[in-house]
Amino acid sequence: MRSADLRTSVVKVGGELLDEQHLVELSSIARDVRRLLDSGRRLVFVHGGGPQTTALQRALGQEPKIVGGRRITDAAALDVLNMVVGGKLNIDLCTALRASGVDALGLNGVSGGAIGCVKRPPRVVTGGGDQPVDFGFVGDVVSVNSALLALLVENGFTPVLACIGGDEQGRAFNINADMVASQLAAKLPAERLLMITGTSGVLRDVKDPSSRIARMTIAEARSAIADESVKGGMIAKLEEAIEAIDRGVAEVQILGKLGDGDLVRAFETPGSIGTIMVP
Repeated sequence: MRSADLRTSVVKVGGELLDEQHLVELSSIARDVRRLLDSGRRLVFVHGGGPQTTALQRALGQEPKIVGGRRITDAAALDVLNMVVGGKLNIDLCTALRASGVDALGLNGVSGGAIGCVKRPPRVVTGGGDQPVDFGFVGDVVSVNSALLALLVENGFTPVLACIGGDEQGRAFNINADMVASQLAAKLPAERLLMITGTSGVLRDVKDPSSRIARMTIAEARSAIADESVKGGMIAKLEEAIEAIDRGVAEVQILGKLGDGDLVRAFETPGSIGTIMVP
């Protein structure tokens, strides 16, 4: 990005925030987004939809398969993800942002080649045992249409990307939203990456919000993964945070349980809420 690059940040919103129980928090986030835009910042959003995809899979008689915090995606699961993440949740997030005066524009990675990917080969993953796992219709990011995103940002729009990528033939693939966000932040490049999740940062004790770790280095994050002091979906978040910093993103923040003004504070005083990860 040209005129936008030094002031553009990537914000990832977890699917757990896109339900009726979190409408107040989502509204607070949207109001803060408007304030950030008014102050001259530019944002690109990425969102997931894991809980909602799992719920619809089960309603349709499918049994979700999650390994190392990542979904194994067969053809039936991909259909559900396209409906839920590429459809309803993308609209819901755009609706919340537009209610606060943000010109949100919903996209998926197939649209305009926004997120280019290739099928992920079988691989050993943290939490998945010692044998390679074939994730099915799951992609790895190989390119970002920076020109498209720059065009939108520079004309006052806030792109909202569903975590679906497309290969050279235009086929859709599920991509972990944390991975999309970290790769997008690295490839734009972005000033910073913020991951908004259902927890108030990285916690020493997942049952105790006061155990929040305000600041982590890459070495500390790797140690937390290795000694299993973090589990489940937080493993993927830390791994993608490490990847983003390794690729040149200056800082990554893992945030959650946000009230009015908290997202602005995360920009103005990094580490005051959530967890900031630095090299």
